[in-house]
Amino acid sequence: MSQHVPEADIRDFLRTRRARITPEQAGLPPHLGVRRVPGLRREEVAQLAGVSVDYYVRLERGRTTSASAAVLNAVAHALQLNDTERNHLFALANPTGQRPHAGTAQRARPGLLRALENITDVPALLLGHRLDILATNDLARTLYRDFEGQPAGEPNMARYMFLAPEARDLYVDWPGTARENVGMLHLYASHHPHDPRLAQLVGELSVSDPDFRRWWAEHDVYQPEYGSKRYHHPLAGDLTLGFEAFTPMGDPDQTLGLYTVEPGSPSENALRTLAGRTHRQHG
Repeated sequence: MSQHVPEADIRDFLRTRRARITPEQAGLPPHLGVRRVPGLRREEVAQLAGVSVDYYVRLERGRTTSASAAVLNAVAHALQLNDTERNHLFALANPTGQRPHAGTAQRARPGLLRALENITDVPALLLGHRLDILATNDLARTLYRDFEGQPAGEPNMARYMFLAPEARDLYVDWPGTARENVGMLHLYASHHPHDPRLAQLVGELSVSDPDFRRWWAEHDVYQPEYGSKRYHHPLAGDLTLGFEAFTPMGDPDQTLGLYTVEPGSPSENALRTLAGRTHRQHG
């Protein structure tokens, strides 16, 4: 798929980043007359980064693999990239640094599986690099209704988010969470631009869902760290859960997500209701 040609990825990423910044925001004098492009021109980015226009044009077209860290940092500063976007740019500019075996299926190691099984009071799950759902505990399966509608043996959070109708009802802010999923896939794609499984997933979701197709074209990236999500669950009602994201040592392409709940809150009571149903189902 064209989305995963490295030259197209860095071109579209840099183009969308400079399109969102006006000359005034970048500290340049106001431009007189009509501008033909939104945001910054290529020559303005080159000026701000202190490189030649020709060099920046070649960088944006993916035709240089020798960009130094100093140049990439200067471009990132000119485009006002955050840390996640800066790392994404470095990965796009140096695609040979991708991790091996990107196209293979991932597995959760036995110790992580046991750890999830031992967490019983809050939901917990382990995601792979394409947002494949590698493992969940009982409460996570109840929260997400066991990821109904997923192909046998291929559960995936992005596929659930965009193709399962109940997902849009479960998340109070479904658009925000869905866009984060798209951003996580883009971030992974920069490290593994030739992963055929990712290409297949992106193609499937692009054909099936116009929201995914539109947000994928925006080239935003997202790295989960911590925060909170609001849910409207058909069994437990409204609840707000915090989350913490961890990278297991030895498995840099996996994300362990642990949920939290405020003690004494209505959400804790709702989660207890959900946990009670889980225990009865598995008792």
